[in-house]
Amino acid sequence: MRLDWEKWEKDTLAPYASKSGESKGRVRAEQECAVRTAFQRDRDRIIHCKSFRRLKDKTQVFVAPESAHFRTRLAHTLDVAQIARTIARACWLNEDLTEAIALGHDLGHTPFGHAGERSLQVFYPEFTHNAQSLRVVDYLENDGEGLNLSFEVRDGILHHTGESKPATLEGIIVRYADRIAYINHDIDDAVRAKLLGVDDLPKQAVALLGSRHSQRINSLVTDIIENSAGKAEIIMSEKVSKAMDELREYLFSVVYRREQAVRDELRAQKIIADLYYYYQNHFDKLPEYLAETLEETAVCDYIAGMTDSFAISEHQRLFGNKGR
Repeated sequence: MRLDWEKWEKDTLAPYASKSGESKGRVRAEQECAVRTAFQRDRDRIIHCKSFRRLKDKTQVFVAPESAHFRTRLAHTLDVAQIARTIARACWLNEDLTEAIALGHDLGHTPFGHAGERSLQVFYPEFTHNAQSLRVVDYLENDGEGLNLSFEVRDGILHHTGESKPATLEGIIVRYADRIAYINHDIDDAVRAKLLGVDDLPKQAVALLGSRHSQRINSLVTDIIENSAGKAEIIMSEKVSKAMDELREYLFSVVYRREQAVRDELRAQKIIADLYYYYQNHFDKLPEYLAETLEETAVCDYIAGMTDSFAISEHQRLFGNKGR
């Protein structure tokens, strides 16, 4: 059946699409699955790994929200996967590869979202969540064995953000889908939190993209498809790209830099700093597979993998109410 899928991809997908039968391979060679293609197998490995399940208790924007309707990092990941799959299918690109990259792109995100990421950068200046996501799938999962994913998935995970672009069109789709998802669901969550109203959004951007959550996503996705279908590139029109950037800048000014966000960041900094100093002095308290490595990044790896609630409860267990 795998060979049938590989033939279908070769016969059906666009000539510039990534083909699983032409993958550049894995870090460690292994026997192919009889049923699933390499990219289908990678998708399944990501879905079944512990880091993926922990995303349900990691902050997207609102730290430890009381309402179940606010997005978590897992909800964001599923949003990205669905948007990316729609674009890939419409452009006759590899949907399985696109989905695998999307599902794995944020596995390395810290507790407390980007506040946690910035807090870890105090101790590890080179830390980025995308590089940590690659480290998760290459090494940290399976107690140090990793998931042994294919090159194309690993490349897309690493380059879903940052200056370097992915090597595949499917990876570029995920870069776009990530931004489309977080801009629009962060607006949705901010409206729900009464931090802003739809009427407060930049009027030119709303006029072009739509006032409703679904309208804006449809406008952005449709624009990419219309400008990319039949081409060996994934692009967005200049006017739509500008409108999306306007929404993003508005979110930074009103939501991401709001007073509560600053307080959340200070709390995250305190929790992560306390945990860092504790584990640096108590290496034996780390999971065995990390402690045995004696690597400089072992403490970073452990803290980055924590969920919001575990980091909070671990801090309370070790330090009581200090830092609250």
